[in-house]
Amino acid sequence: MRKRWQIIAISLSISFFLLLSLSIIPSQPFGEQHVMAQTSPTPEAFDQTAAIAALRESIKGREQEPAEKVFKNIQILKGMSARNVLGIMEMGFSRSLGVDCTHCHTPGKWELEDKTQKQTARDMWAMVQNLNGTELKNIKNLKSPNPMVNCTTCHRGEIKPALNLAPRS
Repeated sequence: MRKRWQIIAISLSISFFLLLSLSIIPSQPFGEQHVMAQTSPTPEAFDQTAAIAALRESIKGREQEPAEKVFKNIQILKGMSARNVLGIMEMGFSRSLGVDCTHCHTPGKWELEDKTQKQTARDMWAMVQNLNGTELKNIKNLKSPNPMVNCTTCHRGEIKPALNLAPRS
């Protein structure tokens, strides 16, 4: 029963995050061109839009199946639909960190464990789930009955979380 509630809580967190991302974050912030940050250059040009379209095409008819039955090497998003996993990767991780798929994955070999960033993302996901599921609920006087954080809360479109803020004027 606890596992079921955890899956429901994770699904609600993701749904909220995706709705928030789609409704609040402009595609071109403040008229500036958004540049995807990378830790290392991609050897050949990577077209994320085309890659995600190809993945969506490859799962056609199986979108609602659990991700672990559709994709190889799913570890943290088990129980979620394959369609939602693609949305989380595209909006949740990629956009929140200002990277494309190649930051954690090898195109066409998505299941490989050849990049340390993939495990870091898993560990960060676990941290966010712990914060949302336990820690934030223990903070008294928060204005929200169900406070939550997500990748964007700290990363704000950058690989490294924002640690230094500009001084107030």
